Amino acid sequence: MSKQNNTFERVLVGVDDSDDAQMAFRYAMHRCIKDGSTLIITSILESGEMNVYQALTKDYVHGERSELEEHMQEYRKVALEAGVKKVELMVAEGDPGETIVKDVIPSSEADLLVIGSLSKKGIRKYFGSQAAYMAKYSPISIMIIR
Repeated sequence: MSKQNNTFERVLVGVDDSDDAQMAFRYAMHRCIKDGSTLIITSILESGEMNVYQALTKDYVHGERSELEEHMQEYRKVALEAGVKKVELMVAEGDPGETIVKDVIPSSEADLLVIGSLSKKGIRKYFGSQAAYMAKYSPISIMIIR
C-alpha cells in the first residue's frame, strides 16, 4: 500500500497511565478505525525503576509484568469495542525509548509510531522523557500527541 494516501497498515501506540498517552491511544485507535489498520499496543516494563532486591526477585518482576499484561487487555477491549478490527499487544522490558526503537518496532513491523509527549511522574512515567529519543531514532514515521 503506498503511503501517498497517508494510510498506515500497522499503527504502534505506546501506552502508560499519563494523560498524553491516553490521548495518543485514542488518536491511534480512531486512525485505525478510519484506515482499517491493525493497532499494536505496547507498554514497557522499566527495569530501571526496580531496586536491586526487586530485580533479583523473579516473583516481583513476574507480578509487575502480569499486572501490566492485564492492564493491556483492558486497552485491547476498549479498541475492539470502539471498532478496531485487529489489535495486537506487545509487552517488553527495558529502557522505553530504546526498547521501542530497537526491539518493538522491528518485531511488530509497524509503519507508524504514536506516542504522547509528556511523562507522568512515578512508576509509569515511560514515554514522555523518551519522546525526543524516539523521534530522533525511530526507523518509521512517528506522531507525537499533545
